[in-house]
Amino acid sequence: MHLKSLTLRGFKSFASATTLRFEPGITCVVGPNGSGKSNVVDALSWVMGEQGAKSLRGGKMEDVIFAGTTGRLPLGRAEVALTIDNSDGALPIEYAEVTLTRTMFRNGGSEYQINGDTCRLLDIQELLSDSGIGREMHVIVGQGQLDSVLHADPMGRRAFIEEAAGVLKHRKRKEKALRKLDAMRANLARVQDLTEELRRQLKPLGRQAAVARRAAVIQAELRDARLRLLADDLVTLRRALRAEIADEAALRERREAAQARLRTAQQREAVLEEEVRTLTPRVQRAQQTWYELSQLAERVRGTVSLAEARVRSAAAAPPDEGRGRDPEELEREASRIREQEAELAAALEAANRALEDTVEHRAGLERQLADEERRLRDLARAIADRREGLARLSGQVTAARGRAASAQAEIGRLAEARDGARQRATAAQEAYEQLRAEVAGLDADDEEAAARHGAARRELAAAETALSAAREVLTAAERKRAATAARHDALALGLRRKDGTGALLAAADQLTGVLGPAAELLTVRPGFEIPVAAALGAAADALAVTDPATAADAIRLL
Repeated sequence: MHLKSLTLRGFKSFASATTLRFEPGITCVVGPNGSGKSNVVDALSWVMGEQGAKSLRGGKMEDVIFAGTTGRLPLGRAEVALTIDNSDGALPIEYAEVTLTRTMFRNGGSEYQINGDTCRLLDIQELLSDSGIGREMHVIVGQGQLDSVLHADPMGRRAFIEEAAGVLKHRKRKEKALRKLDAMRANLARVQDLTEELRRQLKPLGRQAAVARRAAVIQAELRDARLRLLADDLVTLRRALRAEIADEAALRERREAAQARLRTAQQREAVLEEEVRTLTPRVQRAQQTWYELSQLAERVRGTVSLAEARVRSAAAAPPDEGRGRDPEELEREASRIREQEAELAAALEAANRALEDTVEHRAGLERQLADEERRLRDLARAIADRREGLARLSGQVTAARGRAASAQAEIGRLAEARDGARQRATAAQEAYEQLRAEVAGLDADDEEAAARHGAARRELAAAETALSAAREVLTAAERKRAATAARHDALALGLRRKDGTGALLAAADQLTGVLGPAAELLTVRPGFEIPVAAALGAAADALAVTDPATAADAIRLL
């Protein structure tokens, strides 16, 4: 297995698509400062699942996207594709060539692909975990990390050795198996708790179901009784409504008859008013005639009185006084006056009779008119009373119809409530049966969970066996590492210090009596390498000489 190619597009300084092909034999990438060598290493780490922005020499993960230059706009995403030759089957996937692709968007979204198929970061990490090139595996040593490797504490060195020996993947698998086992134990405990709780709830739920069924029966009986009462009320209301409708029709007929009589009375009143208007001029003329005849009668009476006075005067006067006129003439005049008086009296009597007849006729007409007006007022009051009664009956009819509608709505509501109660009773029964089934299922799940628990324990035992074997390999590797640790530290210190032991060893031809580094002159029994290295500490870098004079010469040379 080896890396075949690396394609960068929008990653850090690689704005355009750039493909690096790692043919067999290529061991390094060279170039001047700032040309992007470190960005290539960061791209390798990033595409294999690195999640720390600081590990990629950035402040946040979006910093891996090309930020733009004076002559080019920033991009919206970064994409890196790594192609691995898997012809030897090092990766647990049925492809001779595997391409891992990671895409980062400026809004924070990410995409992962394996051979063009979308996947999860976990899928990539699990794919690379057995190959030794995955995340948290020290296949990429960045700037400044070499010193941390050289000066690592025992636990850090152990991690390096475990990774090199292939123990890390077994440790990861063991941790994963332990987590799964803990989760299964927790799930089993929850299932047991749930089973106990459901068992405790079975009896109360059974009692509640019985009470619910009894309550449903009682509610059904109550609803039936209410429905019967409402049906009786509805029949009564409908009967009353029909009676009120019949009364309303009778009142309507009576009102129409009263209105007809009112129209007849109004017509008769109009006729009487017309007769009054017709007789009024005649009455006025009769009154005028009566006035004239009265005046004439007064004049006649005055004339008669004057004539009588003259007769009396003539009778009482001396004979000489009547000599001047003819007695016969006087007699004729008196007769004429008496005739005129009689005629006037007859005319006056006739006028009086005519006036009395006219007045009596007018009074009769006025009485008839008053009677008709009174009858009209009575009819108007009767019509008003009828209208008020009709309005009252209409209100009663409306109220009855409203009560009937309310009763119908109540019947519908009670029917719905009855159906709902039946449904709730059915649901309660189903819930009760379901709980019983769940309890039975939980009992079966206990056996299944116990079986899974046994399988998990067997997996754990296998993982512990593999871990023990890996620990044996680790112990052997630690022994080997301990044997070379002191020398390794001495060489590292010599590389860092030109004026120390390294300089003296380089000038060994100028000194006599130099035996070499003290750590190389010691023979340590197997198993005591770590304590001896800890006891020597900085003295492991010391240079051994044959005598003090040689040591003095070495000091002067420094």
